[in-house]
Amino acid sequence: MGKIHNKDTFLSNIAGHLGRERRTEGVQRPKWEKQPQHEVFAGATKEMLQDILIKQCETIHTSVDTTTSSGLPETLSKAIQKFGSSPVVYWKDERFQSFGLEPVMEAVPEKRAWSDEEREDMIQFAERAKIGVTFSDVTLAESGTVVLFSAPGKGRAVSLLPEVHIALIPRSTLVPRMTQASEKIHRMREETGRVPSCVNFISGPSNSADIEMRLLVGVHGPVSAHYIIIEDA
Repeated sequence: MGKIHNKDTFLSNIAGHLGRERRTEGVQRPKWEKQPQHEVFAGATKEMLQDILIKQCETIHTSVDTTTSSGLPETLSKAIQKFGSSPVVYWKDERFQSFGLEPVMEAVPEKRAWSDEEREDMIQFAERAKIGVTFSDVTLAESGTVVLFSAPGKGRAVSLLPEVHIALIPRSTLVPRMTQASEKIHRMREETGRVPSCVNFISGPSNSADIEMRLLVGVHGPVSAHYIIIEDA
């Protein structure tokens, strides 16, 4: 491991140029008088945020289904068939069980739930998978973004390597924008002392553009993205 040399001298020099003594203890986060980031979609209901999300999905080239908890298994099954059936890789997430999705996944001809113990093998499977299925942990209505928290059983490759990413979105996860997602992560740290080792913000399929601004989809990630909003969850 590398060693930092002359750190104290360096920091003291910076403080001196700022005209003050070097601070060696924590500082209090300032409370800004103007905080416009909290005013965007302020007071919007979950139903309103859902409408905003669906409209934004048109811009980010993402298709959307809406359903209920009881209708989710059938909706997901149809989506999997629409995008090519298999192979399918998906999170080992308790929400698949709580929403009754295990029979749907079992019906897929070739599938695997993510296993941290078989990481290299799982990555190879995800590379050739047609579809990856995840649950959104926080969903940003303004930008059409699903936020995925890393955790055991929730490999990043599931949303990044397959040709199609299907994100299941409980409506309760909807927030206006990045501001509220950041606040949630701060609260997680305050309450548990920890945050996820990786937080992925995914807005539809992979997009890129060259110097002539010609849009290319699927250059460094899924070619297609599909959201399923669970309205009563």
